[in-house]
Amino acid sequence: MPDSPTDGARKATAAAARTNYELQTEAMVLGDTNALDDLLDEGFTLTHMTGYVQSKAEWLADIDADRMHYDVVDTVETLVTFEHETPVLTARSLTEATIWGAHSSWRLQLRIYFVIRDGRWLGARSIASTW
Repeated sequence: MPDSPTDGARKATAAAARTNYELQTEAMVLGDTNALDDLLDEGFTLTHMTGYVQSKAEWLADIDADRMHYDVVDTVETLVTFEHETPVLTARSLTEATIWGAHSSWRLQLRIYFVIRDGRWLGARSIASTW
């Protein structure tokens, strides 16, 4: 049975969310805050494992100042689900980074909520936890 138009649209949206995530992780490792800025909505927030909610501007400034340095983000799996037609990507990775002076390797899970702006799916909110 062929996909319905909704199935096709969801597949395209899921693919766009995955591509955005892959580009985010590449930019994180490269320390490319210009690329991250382009991939994230203006109101983007990152909720750290500690519960601290960081604004986009503060996170990018921490990367620029090398207070956050991502050495490796090795994605193990991704899953895209939908909440009221909004894509939510859950990614599990093995991440090596130095965050505010603490260097470690984490089994990091990111749950990224997306928003569409000018026809592009952008990261609107990321919530980090371990798995």
